[in-house]
Amino acid sequence: MQNQKVHECLDSVLALDGALGVAVGDWKSGMCLGFKGTDTVAFREGNLEIAIATTTEVIRAKMRVLEAVGVKEDIEEILIVLKTQYHLVRLIKSVSGLFFYLAIDREKGNLALARIKLDQVSEQLLI
Repeated sequence: MQNQKVHECLDSVLALDGALGVAVGDWKSGMCLGFKGTDTVAFREGNLEIAIATTTEVIRAKMRVLEAVGVKEDIEEILIVLKTQYHLVRLIKSVSGLFFYLAIDREKGNLALARIKLDQVSEQLLI
């Protein structure tokens, strides 16, 4: 497999049917390392950066909950289900601290394929 830079990986994920926007974030710092989105207002530059920053807090909060209740497993993903969209937060196993944030149209997208694609792309991600 060939290693890919962040923006090449994002292009690959955004090519999924129903993909609305995708970003790579660092949950340790809250920074957005890159994003690609469709022309909808919700997935333009500033909004995806806000989504990464706030999702960082969600990941940290869930990690604190797991620790508090004694669960000794890592988070694989967090799924947020909206009326018309899925928002999939998938932690990148190959690079500690990073995660994908993918928004998918519920009618056009396929969650199983999105998960497979994110796993494939994360193996190729070059940071």
